[in-house]
Amino acid sequence: MQNALALLFPIDWPEPFGLVMIEAMACGTPIIAFKRGSVPEVIEDGVSGFVVENEAEALSAIARLKELDRSRVRETFERRFTARRMAEDYGRIYARLAQIGAAVTAGDRVEGNSLSFDVA
Repeated sequence: MQNALALLFPIDWPEPFGLVMIEAMACGTPIIAFKRGSVPEVIEDGVSGFVVENEAEALSAIARLKELDRSRVRETFERRFTARRMAEDYGRIYARLAQIGAAVTAGDRVEGNSLSFDVA
């Protein structure tokens, strides 16, 4: 995959993550993918690939691949998707859940009716 011009990912369903996309990014290979499911969350449009709506846009994106820096594609993977990064993010989430659980057990008021986590 490292020597591929790009990964074409013409997904047509709401893919919840798309591991194959981050595998391509780990090789420095840009992705051209339809805007479905997790694609807009995984691909930084114009940085690690192109998010397109249809086949015509995908064809146009092929001609634009030379605009992308393959080392930046790899850097995007390093910044967002390494095992270390994801483990650290999970650690922060678990720590926050433990805080909330301790507060509830102690009878403290927990604001809001939903949990949100900023792991970026």
